Amino acid sequence: MKRVLIDYEWDLFRLALLEDGDVVEFYVEQKQSIVGNIYIGRVLNVIPNLQAAFLDIGTGKNGYYYYGKQRAASDDTKERKPKVGEQLLVQVEKDPIGEKGAVLTQNISFAGKFLVLLPEEKGEIGISRKIREETERNRIREILEKLLPANCGVIVRTNGQGRTEQEFEKELQILFQKWTSIENAAYRMAPALLWQENEPALKAAKDYYSADVDSFVVNEHTMYQKLKQTGDFDGKGQPSLQWYQEGIPLFSAYYIESKLEKALSQKVWLKNGGFLVIEETEACVVVDVNSAKTAGKGDLEKNILKTNLEAAKEVAKQMRLRNLSGIIIIDFIDMVSKEYKQILQKTLEEAVSKDRVKTVVVGMTELGLMQVTRKKTKPSLQKQITTKCRSCEGSGAVFSLDWTVAKMRRETEQCFATTMFRKICVSGDMRLLKAYAGKDDDFLAVMSQYYQGEIVLCPKENTTFGWYDIEKIENRI
Repeated sequence: MKRVLIDYEWDLFRLALLEDGDVVEFYVEQKQSIVGNIYIGRVLNVIPNLQAAFLDIGTGKNGYYYYGKQRAASDDTKERKPKVGEQLLVQVEKDPIGEKGAVLTQNISFAGKFLVLLPEEKGEIGISRKIREETERNRIREILEKLLPANCGVIVRTNGQGRTEQEFEKELQILFQKWTSIENAAYRMAPALLWQENEPALKAAKDYYSADVDSFVVNEHTMYQKLKQTGDFDGKGQPSLQWYQEGIPLFSAYYIESKLEKALSQKVWLKNGGFLVIEETEACVVVDVNSAKTAGKGDLEKNILKTNLEAAKEVAKQMRLRNLSGIIIIDFIDMVSKEYKQILQKTLEEAVSKDRVKTVVVGMTELGLMQVTRKKTKPSLQKQITTKCRSCEGSGAVFSLDWTVAKMRRETEQCFATTMFRKICVSGDMRLLKAYAGKDDDFLAVMSQYYQGEIVLCPKENTTFGWYDIEKIENRI
């Protein structure tokens, strides 16, 4: 059974995908993502050697636009080379990270549940590789050849399998209307935002919408109503939609919190006694497979293969859960047999085939290291919810202020919702307590009104970053 949990807590959006009760994917958004937004940008600087330009799109950080199609200068790239001061219609491919601005493209696209519309890609029809049956691919192609708007192309998502002509036609009309509205606004003065992607929950519903997701659970009523109005739930073959109204926070009710903290651990134990060590670096992600207690008796090579096969499945699971991307190097336990190496690679390929994000198993290097590439879509889980530790001058990481505050608030609500205590003392440094209380102490006011609870803030000096303590006080109802 697959279930999507959508959790809104003040300024924090979190999503978890559960398969048979286990968390397999997690996403947190501490600020509004701009991926998918369309802007009119002004070219500020062109760097011919990189075939790239920097554009002002009005977000405070200049966006990076790569205009070349290959890593060598050509007449084609010279024709596409933008000029300083020129206005370009661009779409955000990746959010800004740190000091880097957003990554931009001129290949505009509009994603629906079943289709991705490609304006100005006349007649192009791409079909997801996960739709394997040739008869189904031909059926879809014949339908879209009749329905495609002029000068447009389309990509059929995996969810498009089995859809009727009426469903394709309805979605194409919606997507084409979006493009028409952009065309009409494309003559505005740069920088300007022309199209803003929907709320995170609406984007998530679109991305996860498929027959094998059984239900969506959301804890915020306004968003529940917006999801309901899409008409994508509770119909035949559609997932159900539930509004969670219990006093216990949503993720706590499904035991998600403790599982997520384990997902940040550098060491991951395997069932047979071996373990993985996962380390993210700027250049790549490195995974080391260790046998530990798995040596045992019998054929050594077979024992190593058994550990490696279990490790391969766990690595695929961790890549999804932690959203590891880019170049991933896996140092499996050395094996001599070529047959066993082939079995290992095939097992890893089958394991990553379940991933929604494009993942390619490149193969073994001469040094026996398995190479994998996974498309970058969002920052990794570690980068989403941790920040550099000031105490160790950047050599480690601790939970970010936003993440820590959200956790403190969940624990507060859980205390009031599940116990008879109505007064608590929250200790920590002043910066943390101010963020916890919220702007104009709005969080404290809500807790007081909803639970009739009193929160006493107890500032502590010289505490480590992120440390806090919540103490229940004998003041019962």
